[in-house]
Amino acid sequence: MKHSQAAAGHAPHPKAGQAMTGAEIIVQVLADEGVDTIFGYSGGAILPTYDAIFRYNQEQTERGGDQQMPLIVPANEQGAGFMAAGYARASGRVGVCVVTSGPGATNTVTPVRDCAADSIPIVVICGQVPTAAVGTDAFQEAPVANIMGAVAKHCFLVTDPARLEATVRTAFEIARTGRPGPVVIDIPKDVQNWQGVFQGEGHLEVRGYRHRMAALRRNSVQEDECASFFAMLGAAERPLIYAGGGVIHAEASEALRRFATDLGIPVVTTLMGIGAFDTTHPLAMSMLGMHGAAFANYAVDDCDFLIALGARFDDRVAGVPARFARNARCIAHIDVDASEINKVKRVQWSHVGLMPQALAALCAHARQTGFERDWSAWHRHLRELRTRHAMNYDRDSKLIQPYYVIEELNRHTRGKAIIVTGVGQHQMWAAQYFDFCEPRLWLTSGSMGTMGFGLPAAIGAQFACRDRLVVDIDGDASIRMNLGELETVTTYDLPVKVVVLNNFGDGMVRQWQKLFFKGRHAASDKSLHKKDFVKAAQADGYRWAVRLDRKEDVPRVVQEFIEFDGPAFLEVIIDTEAGVYPMVGPGQAYDEMITGDFIPSRNAPGTTEPGSSEMF
Repeated sequence: MKHSQAAAGHAPHPKAGQAMTGAEIIVQVLADEGVDTIFGYSGGAILPTYDAIFRYNQEQTERGGDQQMPLIVPANEQGAGFMAAGYARASGRVGVCVVTSGPGATNTVTPVRDCAADSIPIVVICGQVPTAAVGTDAFQEAPVANIMGAVAKHCFLVTDPARLEATVRTAFEIARTGRPGPVVIDIPKDVQNWQGVFQGEGHLEVRGYRHRMAALRRNSVQEDECASFFAMLGAAERPLIYAGGGVIHAEASEALRRFATDLGIPVVTTLMGIGAFDTTHPLAMSMLGMHGAAFANYAVDDCDFLIALGARFDDRVAGVPARFARNARCIAHIDVDASEINKVKRVQWSHVGLMPQALAALCAHARQTGFERDWSAWHRHLRELRTRHAMNYDRDSKLIQPYYVIEELNRHTRGKAIIVTGVGQHQMWAAQYFDFCEPRLWLTSGSMGTMGFGLPAAIGAQFACRDRLVVDIDGDASIRMNLGELETVTTYDLPVKVVVLNNFGDGMVRQWQKLFFKGRHAASDKSLHKKDFVKAAQADGYRWAVRLDRKEDVPRVVQEFIEFDGPAFLEVIIDTEAGVYPMVGPGQAYDEMITGDFIPSRNAPGTTEPGSSEMF
């Protein structure tokens, strides 16, 4: 949608009317969008853009400006994609990844899908073979638009250079608005080399999308909707908020805090919603779901009015939808995506719109009508659940328990550090035992569950938040997948702290094999592997790299690790039999939750084994 800056009351862009190459136009739009870090790996089809980035930064240096866009080079393009994702998750801004054609582009498919699944805004710019060669199986050609179209929020193939400038701007608009997500721009080399005039304004015509976004902004909670909501809330004796990652994406954490505290409603969060509500707050009831706290899951079972905010009732939370929140007479749902309403679980009240405004409207209605309810009995019940079914483990074991390590780390970070994880048991232990006082401090691959996510995402988060302590909690199997990024940390002298909880294998897979496959550890045992992680870290330039294998050394070593000035690497040899509990098996409901040996259960554990078709 083209519009005149002058007509809109804005001064013309200072570079409007200048002759530029397509590559220079790309870089200028990135600068206009406020991009301050680019992650990417070079190659023939993207060289014009890389050269334009180099020249832009050189020009900024010569002018004494501070608006540079450093280009961070990873070990491979998957790392670049996850760095852009970590940057976006930690900052709320759009992450940018620039790669070459063919394998460069296909190596970013997993990060793009990961971002789509978790609603993370990134823009991936891919070089492509010249327009005339597209479709000829030219050297390093891949059908990026076809591949990415299936996994991205949107994908552009730019064949008309006159539309390049507007396309890049539109990509950022789509990535950050509505339900955020990844946008891919496939740009042939001849389009990058094209010479044209920089307009300094303009977007593509995407009227349908803009119409939906405008409708979202206009769609406020009306008085009759407020009245209906509070009629249900007024009739409730045990209300509970179920907050998902959408609260964080919507920058609605403060609105959630006000809503929960004004009305006195306790809060459980999903894995992606951790940090949306201060985990140390008296109303916080921790994480629910497959590996949620037992007391959180029991709270969901016991509530009579469930208020879902930016959550999607996914299989890790509502594994058996008909038995999820089984005592809830009413369910309310607020989301930015209309497709999520009634997709998995039928609800009695819903609103599609911007969450901060929706929650503010409900709070205002409560104040105006003098709404008050006494839920002290419900609060006492939840406190009893917290006490009786608290998280716990074998504290007397002579082996190092992973939970103990995380408790020690948490004692130093105090809910203020950015915690990034790989995927597996260590991910769930971190979710269960760390505190998070603010949003965007917990970064993990939720829906896709992508091993190898942790280390590159931590790098991206550190570039986004240079003054924050960033800790990557990883597993020995997960970190192997992007181990080359250890060198990226030291290359850029980032103070990222890396913890590898080493149980010599794919711990989560082994846990499932132990529980459901009669202990047949097919392809999950890595105890015979020869990897020396400490030597690998030292070879990549870590001056502080330590293996911790004695329980009595845990407090001292953890303190040294956190306090070390610069990159630090800690390998912890943990109990290989340590499991993730509680656990709700596939096809089971919360009343069949397995709580393990150290967390009391109020029900007999489920005995039904999942069938061969059950999901992992």
